[in-house]
Amino acid sequence: MAEGWGRPIRVPGGLRARSRRGRIGRTWWSQRFIAALEELGIGGRLQRGRTYARGGQVLSMTLTRGVVIALVQGSVPEPYRVRIGIRAFSEAEWRRVEQVLAEQAGYAAKLLAGRMPTDVEDVFAAEGLRLFPADLHQLGMDCTCPDWAFPCKHLAATCYLLAESFDEDPFRIFAWRGRERAELLARLRALRGVAAEPAAPPVPALADRLDSFWTAPGAPAPPPAEDTGDWALDELGPLRSGAHDLTELLRPAYRAMTGR
Repeated sequence: MAEGWGRPIRVPGGLRARSRRGRIGRTWWSQRFIAALEELGIGGRLQRGRTYARGGQVLSMTLTRGVVIALVQGSVPEPYRVRIGIRAFSEAEWRRVEQVLAEQAGYAAKLLAGRMPTDVEDVFAAEGLRLFPADLHQLGMDCTCPDWAFPCKHLAATCYLLAESFDEDPFRIFAWRGRERAELLARLRALRGVAAEPAAPPVPALADRLDSFWTAPGAPAPPPAEDTGDWALDELGPLRSGAHDLTELLRPAYRAMTGR
């Protein structure tokens, strides 16, 4: 049976849109993404996908650099494979954008706090870039279903769930355009000159501590070699043999050997 003539096969555990009625997308950036698609002239067709998005027909969705891949269950047993591609910005383009973001304290502060600046699109526009697609040529959208309508309901459902994923984490928009969250924030910190945590004081090398390593806590360390004098003999205390003090007898020989 061709897709479109039967009811979709219900599957447990599918991805469901949180919105149960009305618009899908609660933040300005997810709504901006949907609005961008509607501006491309496919708004009417997008609405076909709301039932699929809310009914859990999207089985999985992954976002990587420049591409979103989803599996959507239709009315035939084998799920359809959906792809939504977009051009990832080059390294040079991202470097220019990051420089501007870092130079403006407001932009950097919001992004480092995990929030999306409301006018962040202006930063990209100033560099000749569009964060959200401006025309259909900037998107590559296809589905393995036989529906010739564009977008089909499987693509439309994926677009809605993609918008909701942007609600959860706005940095996914940047990741789709080629910059992961961790790398972007690290670049902003570096450009802002955020000081690193102070390094721990160096631990003295064992070779530098041999003279006191075995000294009991609180006991004075023995004097260094160049100032020892006769301290070794004094540590021995008096050693007597009959009427002779062996310690004193050894002292001239000890001084001769030590050059003192």
